Amino acid sequence: MRSKNKLRSEGGLLNLMRYMKKYTTALVFALIFAIGGSIITVISPNKLSEVTDIITNGIMTGININRINEIGMFLVILYAISITLSYLQGFIMATVTQKTTKKLRSDISDKINRLPLKYYDKTTVGEVLSRVTNDVDTIGQTLNQSMGTLVSGISLLIGSLYMMFVTDVTLTITAILSTAFGFALMMMIISKSQKHFENQQRLIGEVNGHVEEAYTGHSVIKVYNAQEKTNKEFKDLNNKLRESGWKAQFISGLMMPLMTFIGNFGYVAVCIVGAMLAFNNKITFGVIVAFMMYIRYFTQPLGQLAQVATSLQSNTAACKRVFEFLDEEEMINESDKNIYIENIEGNVSFEDVKFGYNEDKLIIKDFSVDIKSGQKVAIVGPTGAGKTTLVNLLMKFYDVSSGLIKIDGVPIQELSREKVYDLFCMVLQDTWLFEGTIRDNIVYNKKDVSESVIVSACKAVGIDHFIRTLPHGYDTVLDDSTNLSDGQKQLITIARAMVKNAPLLILDEATSSVDTRTEVLIQEAMDKLTVGKTSFVIAHRLSTIKNADVILVMKDGDIIESGNHHELLEAKGFYAELYNSQFEKAG
Repeated sequence: MRSKNKLRSEGGLLNLMRYMKKYTTALVFALIFAIGGSIITVISPNKLSEVTDIITNGIMTGININRINEIGMFLVILYAISITLSYLQGFIMATVTQKTTKKLRSDISDKINRLPLKYYDKTTVGEVLSRVTNDVDTIGQTLNQSMGTLVSGISLLIGSLYMMFVTDVTLTITAILSTAFGFALMMMIISKSQKHFENQQRLIGEVNGHVEEAYTGHSVIKVYNAQEKTNKEFKDLNNKLRESGWKAQFISGLMMPLMTFIGNFGYVAVCIVGAMLAFNNKITFGVIVAFMMYIRYFTQPLGQLAQVATSLQSNTAACKRVFEFLDEEEMINESDKNIYIENIEGNVSFEDVKFGYNEDKLIIKDFSVDIKSGQKVAIVGPTGAGKTTLVNLLMKFYDVSSGLIKIDGVPIQELSREKVYDLFCMVLQDTWLFEGTIRDNIVYNKKDVSESVIVSACKAVGIDHFIRTLPHGYDTVLDDSTNLSDGQKQLITIARAMVKNAPLLILDEATSSVDTRTEVLIQEAMDKLTVGKTSFVIAHRLSTIKNADVILVMKDGDIIESGNHHELLEAKGFYAELYNSQFEKAG
């Protein structure tokens, strides 16, 4: 399914304009105010020309002070109106910009929840964060700083050009010819530097991804003395970013000096041609004064456009990346699936299930098994056997390539993802705690949980005593200053699963981060927790699943053995080899 925005990633600015469609009325008013301000600006030189002519003609016969005062007061009123219009335009653009960037971040946040798990398998966290932060900020800055300048600049350019033609055609042609060459060069520079701006935004994402990975794995990098290798990778990326950024900024930076030169050249050209025309009595001295201002109003927007072009290039690259993300393929909309399993028993069956992350490479091959309600099922096997993949399919994180997975006889394909998630509680090897109180972390998204339920769960996993030793007990806020061991973090996530009290339980290496004594306590608590529930345990430490009702031994995506611990040991097959090898290593 394509994104509901139906945005194409090719035209960044065009997509942004479509995205801002709801603010069309506000933008039209901003445009009107910008045009109004520009009109007032281009009128003033004509009035100053009149003042100059009055003074010039009155040097010998007497200067009409009253008329000059009238024109001066008129200009003051015009400038006051111009300031008001500029303020209103700035206010509108700032408001629209903040609302647009807020909506972009909200849409990206919503999009994150609608993307399939396979997207995150191929994309780093830093890359996603870069789109949410750097790229959206770039768009916001461009809208706020450049769009208003762009509109007023174009209005001033057109208005000054019109007034120049009305005042004198010869001087207008002189001004246009003197600036046309610079404008052509500016367009050529823009076309050359755009690719470097796109590379710059892409490399910022890669650098963020690398920094995030290095920060997360800092202790591992230290242990393996990989600082030099990591620093080299960072320096390579940083050098590429520097080179791309330098090219983008250097090439685009040529535009402002170029336009400054063209503007000065225009002054000279107007002065020379104007002097010749005035000498021949074809124009007055006031016309030259007016044109000195007009040429500034004519070249100033060109310089502004050159400056805005730099921002627009960064904005185009940022828009392309943001809308590429918003246009990523989403999970299928399942709002029409209203089936709900009432009074669930917990029977689970896999029927001829096939699955592969790539279509041409199957990981799970013709997998079939029936699991009865209340059974504790252990899934074991070497790395890459398909254990975690099996759980991902059961949780509907991925859809099977073929076959059926049923819960109480109902195919999970007929259930919405949210209804499937409600049936499970899950404890993963990688603990996840958010910044909040311990109580909030344990209750997490479950409503109306009593204090006694929370305390009972924590006592069951043996974490209650430790929590009560903290300064604020269950109200202690977990943040960077709270020092918890990996085992304690894992115990809190296990308590969270107990509080949810879902009929199906998944433990993916849940005891891998705890010591042996804690592991025994957790196993006892889990035995109590799994009574009357169907539980799936993925474990490499086979000593933790001796009491499982069914042990499924997987290898290369297939179940090669099944039975309880004693049956599998007596069979002296692959499970027995795995079990014995662990104790040989332990010995």
